[in-house]
Amino acid sequence: MTTEAQTLFRPSAEKRRILLVEDEFINQEILKAYLEDRYDILVAPDGASALEMLFVEYETISLILLDLNLPDIHGLELLRRIKADSRSSQLPVIVMTADSEAEVVSLTLGAIDFIPKPYPQPDVVLARIQRTIELSEDRDTLRLTERDHLTGLYNREFFFRYAIQLDSHHKDYPTDAIVLDVNHFHTINERYGKHYGDELLRRLALLILSLLEREGGIACRSKADTFLVYSPHRTDYEELLERLSARLDADENNKGHVRIRMGVYTDVDKTLDVERRFDRAKLAADTVKDSAVKAIGLYDKSLQEAELYSEQLIEDFSAAIREEQFVVYYQPKFDVRADKPVLHSAEALVRWKHPELGMVSPGAFIPLFEKNGLIQTVDQYVWAKAAAQIRDWRERFGITLPVSVNVSRVDLFDPLLKERLGAILEENGLGSEDLLLEITESAYTEDSKQLIEAVSVLRAAGFRIEMDDFGSGYSSLSMLSTLPIDILKLDIQFIRGAFCEGRKDIRLLEAMIRLAGAFKLPVVAEGVETSEQVAVLGALGCDFIQGYYFSRPVPPEEFEKFFCS
Repeated sequence: MTTEAQTLFRPSAEKRRILLVEDEFINQEILKAYLEDRYDILVAPDGASALEMLFVEYETISLILLDLNLPDIHGLELLRRIKADSRSSQLPVIVMTADSEAEVVSLTLGAIDFIPKPYPQPDVVLARIQRTIELSEDRDTLRLTERDHLTGLYNREFFFRYAIQLDSHHKDYPTDAIVLDVNHFHTINERYGKHYGDELLRRLALLILSLLEREGGIACRSKADTFLVYSPHRTDYEELLERLSARLDADENNKGHVRIRMGVYTDVDKTLDVERRFDRAKLAADTVKDSAVKAIGLYDKSLQEAELYSEQLIEDFSAAIREEQFVVYYQPKFDVRADKPVLHSAEALVRWKHPELGMVSPGAFIPLFEKNGLIQTVDQYVWAKAAAQIRDWRERFGITLPVSVNVSRVDLFDPLLKERLGAILEENGLGSEDLLLEITESAYTEDSKQLIEAVSVLRAAGFRIEMDDFGSGYSSLSMLSTLPIDILKLDIQFIRGAFCEGRKDIRLLEAMIRLAGAFKLPVVAEGVETSEQVAVLGALGCDFIQGYYFSRPVPPEEFEKFFCS
């Protein structure tokens, strides 16, 4: 390809196309003489042919020059039709006529400019045409930049900008931040195809726009199937959501019931930045994400308190690591295969002794840190503490007790995971058999191939892998033949279900233990609390037991009593 060809292959180097709607041959020739050096001219001698050309060529046309005195359709009527058709409505139109009184009507109907007849000097005509095309292209560029290409709603950046402008004009006017999501939208895409999913989003966008035309406000498509609406405060959200859902379901192209979920932060605090307001609305929407009966979540004081609590935990995290506020407790696991239970190993469980909040529940901070990635730092902290504790017990008691530590899903994507664990073991003079790695069953459900490869690398390095929470409902039982694991740890719900007061039924528990035996996998039962449970589990072939029957999780110094028993 030549350099010249490469240079000319640019939109800016191509001639813009003009549709000239003019029935008089002499006027056609005059304007073609003015314009042909700079523009590609399409000529329509009447309104009907103009509409036909627009139907085919509207995407390539940059400007319409429109004579008002046409033989079939009057120019003003043609202008109305051009502006009423979504395909041509955005095209700039310059009206040409000797009737000066028609100028106001033409501009009212959507014309951009007016060229009188007889025509002015060529330079004047060219200047008006060039300026009109430039302004139109600038406007189109802005429109494409600020709008979502699929729905025509604002994109996220411009939406937030215009929300700030609304606030500046209506500082004391109560407004609401609303988040709308389509439930299980990915399933809709998979069942009916992306084209149908896109059409569904377009229909929902049109319904939102029709609502805003009546009530006021602005909307955007934030991402995928998520829409944001900023509008005057209202209280009838149940009725509003029912109307939206009903109109979607009533559409002739609909292939099934569409369920929409809504989160609302009402009467927003305008001292918060706009994005934060919609974070709150999204938080409210997430509270009904898995509900079969509730579709609207309202941001309220309890959510605010939970949010502030979470924010404080995140803010205090660095100090907690630095000041070693996280402490590691240990819960024993006993081998029950012999007549007398024997201490076999322990599980390391992290606790947070916060200087202001007291003992923070792991149920509060672990899911939070899993969500934002801080769990990786917590895990590495626990690994180091557990390894140091194993070394300390070995030096003082002459006993090397294996300890199970949690390996989160995010850890398994760390390419240096094996090296990090190896460095901790080397620092404490331990082997890979001294740290048992617990990985939850749910970790294998997404990106399973990559995770299985990561776990296989750890096993090859000598680590033993415990699958925690087995049977909690995520994986297929057939996966046991392919997953790289060494020990199964039954989900605590199996124990509770098998020994539930009033309806004791151990059949499922027995089946799970037999299944593990078929794969030659030792079984750990956690959450065991009574002597009856210990006896039954032992009789069923369970290998190891962990639970309050033997001990709750305790600090290291309290755990040491098990070395002397």
